[in-house]
Amino acid sequence: MIPIGQYFKRFFGILLEKRNNRDRELYKIFNEKINDLEKNLGFNILNRNYYLKALTHRSGLELYPDLLKSNERLEFLGDAVLGMVVANYLFLNFPDEEEGFLTKSRAALVNKENLALAAESINLDAIIFYNQKYLRDSENGIHTIIADGLEALIGAIYLDKGLRLAEKFIYKTIIKPAQENESYLIDTNYKGQLLEYSHAHKLPGPRYMLLKEEGPPHKKEFTIEVIIGDTSFGTAIGKSKKGAEQEASRIALQIIKDETRS
Repeated sequence: MIPIGQYFKRFFGILLEKRNNRDRELYKIFNEKINDLEKNLGFNILNRNYYLKALTHRSGLELYPDLLKSNERLEFLGDAVLGMVVANYLFLNFPDEEEGFLTKSRAALVNKENLALAAESINLDAIIFYNQKYLRDSENGIHTIIADGLEALIGAIYLDKGLRLAEKFIYKTIIKPAQENESYLIDTNYKGQLLEYSHAHKLPGPRYMLLKEEGPPHKKEFTIEVIIGDTSFGTAIGKSKKGAEQEASRIALQIIKDETRS
């Protein structure tokens, strides 16, 4: 019979060995991801802990509980740095434009869709830690994760390398690509435009009716109709209610413009 003291020593020794093996495997995975990120960024990382945290979506903690904290605090910081850098760029480059233009252009530059594109340009979708179960095959889900991850990464760069390099990174990955097609100068808030039109012409505010909701939970499609007063201005289908409402508003604005011309 094994003495109770030896039994516990052997038991905890096995647990410790498993823990050490797991830690070594996790360290290898994390180190490889940080190395990949460093190559994609094009500069030397000083404090790897900042970037490891920036790459950890909250769903990733379910898979890697040893990471302890997600990237949400860094996302908060990065969002502030991003907003300041973009605002400064617009303020200096559009000296004759009013506050409304600057506000809409900043919103276009830092929206989730634009940030997701920037994140994909540095392969952040292949590096970030997240639980696949969280997505449920949703394309919008991964876009949100990497857009938030990019903001967290900006926070990490700011803490690790300072404002100057963070500004350079933002310009290279977010501002410069948008400059090439001037997409940020196009107001894509069609709901806001339709509401402004209604107010300007003393019409009732637009109403959005959900006509249909189809598909499994992870791939739903929503059919939305937009109505002003008693008149329907068309319907649209989207992967989210907000997306369908925006598309329905865009169609309504086009109809209104066509009617004005005729």
